[in-house]
Amino acid sequence: MAGMVSRQIKEKVGAYTGTNNHSIPAEVKAANASPIILCEDVHKWYGQFHVLKGISIAIEKGEKVVVCGPSGSGKSTFIRTLNRLEDYQKGRIIINGVELTPEMRNIEAIRQETGMVFQHFNLFPHLTVLQNITLGPCRVRQMPKKDADELAYSLLERVGIKEQAQKYPHQLSGGQQQRVAIARALAMQPQVMLFDEPTSALDPEMIKEVLDVLRELAYSGMTMIVVTHEMGFAREIADRMVFFDQGLIVEQAPPTEFFDSPKEERTRLFLSRILHH
Repeated sequence: MAGMVSRQIKEKVGAYTGTNNHSIPAEVKAANASPIILCEDVHKWYGQFHVLKGISIAIEKGEKVVVCGPSGSGKSTFIRTLNRLEDYQKGRIIINGVELTPEMRNIEAIRQETGMVFQHFNLFPHLTVLQNITLGPCRVRQMPKKDADELAYSLLERVGIKEQAQKYPHQLSGGQQQRVAIARALAMQPQVMLFDEPTSALDPEMIKEVLDVLRELAYSGMTMIVVTHEMGFAREIADRMVFFDQGLIVEQAPPTEFFDSPKEERTRLFLSRILHH
């Protein structure tokens, strides 16, 4: 049944893959014929406000998608619907073959597949860095503490702050806290990483250290959806740019095409403002 649903949605959505030098090799796509994320005609309202107006998109395993758009365009709401931090009223979302329904069982399964990193780091202030990272694997995945500690240390090394393991969040800089948040999300061994403006709360000098971690993650083959205004970074790592405005996907294209020859007037206006800011 799930296969049939996926096929139907894929036909309607028209799965799209970017074509820059990070795009997915043909043999990888063949091995993962079903997109890892499928959204079909997703609508969301806050009261009378129609925030998502029929979003349809298919994202392949290993694809790096950067979502941009003006404030209030629906991009953060969209990314939060992908693990049901926001519910939606119409349409369907399928993550890795599991349809996202209001049933808690499905939500838990999907949240294990999708790591989320927020604008504000959302670390537990009373737990050390190590405890923040091992909490999920121990509680949710029933990982033995020794294994969880080992995993946490290897992830802290990966994000460049292994020496901070015994500190508390308030003892770290914003950039370090965000790197802990990334390590914490990776500790659940997700299939997809979602980033909601991960650098927008950081001081300018800390942005680079977080983008370097995201860059490494992108090159490692992780499926990523990143909401960001960091356009230089987007051009470098994205397979596809997706531009939101007023609750709609206005344009999507590989980065070269998106930045150098956008088709929509609205996209051109947005880029002229953000790139010459």
